[in-house]
This record gives sequence, C-alpha cells and structure tokens, in this order.
Amino acid sequence: MNSNFEKIYNESIKNPEEFWKKIADDIFWFKKPSKILNKSNPPFYKWYEDGVTNTCYNALDVHIDNGRGDRDALIYDSPITGNKKKFTYKELREKVSKFAGALQNQGIKKGDRVIIYMPMIPEAVIGMLACGRIGAVHSVVFGGFAPNELASRIDDSKAKIILSASCGYEPGRTIEYKPLLKKAIELAKHKPEKCIIYQRKDFKVDLEKNEIDWNDATKEANPAECVEMNANDYAYILYTSGTTGVPKGIVRDIGGHIVALKWTMKNIYNIDPDDVWWSASDIGWIVGHSYIVYAPLFHGCTTV
Repeated sequence: MNSNFEKIYNESIKNPEEFWKKIADDIFWFKKPSKILNKSNPPFYKWYEDGVTNTCYNALDVHIDNGRGDRDALIYDSPITGNKKKFTYKELREKVSKFAGALQNQGIKKGDRVIIYMPMIPEAVIGMLACGRIGAVHSVVFGGFAPNELASRIDDSKAKIILSASCGYEPGRTIEYKPLLKKAIELAKHKPEKCIIYQRKDFKVDLEKNEIDWNDATKEANPAECVEMNANDYAYILYTSGTTGVPKGIVRDIGGHIVALKWTMKNIYNIDPDDVWWSASDIGWIVGHSYIVYAPLFHGCTTV
C-alpha cells in the first residue's frame, strides 16, 4: 500500500471531523460551517450542518471571481452529429443564469423538483447547473429509458417541471422524445405542470399546451443569482435502475457533495485545474453525473 495513501486514509478514519474540516476550507462558503459532523442519529449523519453554500457558485462563479472566467469549462464534441462547441466559464454561467431565470419565471423555487430527461447535449448540463443555482432539486433520468420508467420517477419525485428535447441521435436512428414524454405523463399519477423542450436544429416538433420552447423561455428571462443554500439541503435525486423492484431515489446533500467531489479530482485522479478531463459515461448515471459535470467544474478544469 502506498504510504501516503495509508496516512491519509488513517487520518480520515481516526479524526474524520478534523480531516473533512480542513478539506472543506477549499470550497466556497457564504457561511463557513462551525459544526462539521453531527452523528447523534446514526446512520443519518449530517455534515457541515450550519454551513451555507451553493452548488452552481462552486462550479462556475468562484472561478470567474478568481480571474479564470475565460478558461474553457465545457467542450461538446458529438460523435453522432459531428457538432462541436466550447463554453468558457463566463459563457457557461451566462447561459446557466439565464436558464435559471427562465425556471423562476415558470414558478420554480428552492426545493422544487425538476426532472431532466434529455440527450447528452450542453443544455442538459445547463439545466442541471441552473437548478443548483436557484436551489431546485434536479433528477436526471437517463434519456434511453422508456415511458414507464420515466413515469415511476415522476411519481416518486413529484416533479413540477420536466426538461426535455425534441429528439436524441443514436447511430443510424433518431429517438423522438415527445411521444415518450407524453406517454410517461399519461402513465404517471402525478402530473408535472409544464415541460420545457429544447428543439434540436434539424428535428423540430410541434408543441402542445403546457409545453414551452427552451429558447422562448430563456429569451424572456433575467439572469438569476445564486441562492444561499444550507449544506444539508438536497442537491439532487438520482434513482437506482429498478432491476430489483421499484427504483429507489438516492438523495445527496449540497455541502458534502461539493467538498468530497472536488477533493477527489487531485487526490484520486491527480488532475489540476489547468487540465482537460474526459469521462466515459452518461449524466443519467452517477459516474457521468459526478464526473462529467460536477467534480471537474468544482475543481476548475475543462470537462469534455
């Protein structure tokens, strides 16, 4: 065993509060926590319970504040369509804050649930970060899931809005999202109030009542600032696959999520803020969720 690994591991086990207090100093807090670990009700431990922070601020704003806003944050490179785009931290924040304002215009507020059922396009990342910006709890549902799987997640999360797209592209075929979305809402007992649909350039669809064009929603919006969030407020819900019964919603709180993921980038993967990082996954799964979007952006590097 690597001696440095052993030392770090032992310290984390013997003195967890001191260990994670030091690491928590590396993220942005509106109010730094004085209570690091509350273990009075095991196994429901609470970390940083009097801390106040924001997921989106740690992913975008803090790097702009530190003079790194012109660095590439996100590179989109589609092997199916051949489309390529780059977004600096400033450009990504501009899009995220505008879409966060669009969500607020549709009545989304702190604590509301938002389902993201989209292909792997930049707008899916923008939707995730926009939810974090205003304190909405997002739940990414893998875009390949059928209507009944989406319906079960709508019912459990009680989502107020669904973010989706006109279609997704796979090798040799186009997946139309609207029929899947419509069927899922029919099957679900809980009915979301609205759907915001991103129209792909070469595949636009007719929108019905309670469906809003993504660009139209954004056009009318004012940029939203980050909402101050308690460290134990929920960041997101991500569901198990449901292969052994009803899908179970796993919730992750905000403070511990930021602290742990940012720490892994250097300490597990030896990635520096000037590096370009690529993760082979989908944002509907925890690896893509954590390591395409959150961890690399918390660390201030470029994610592909």
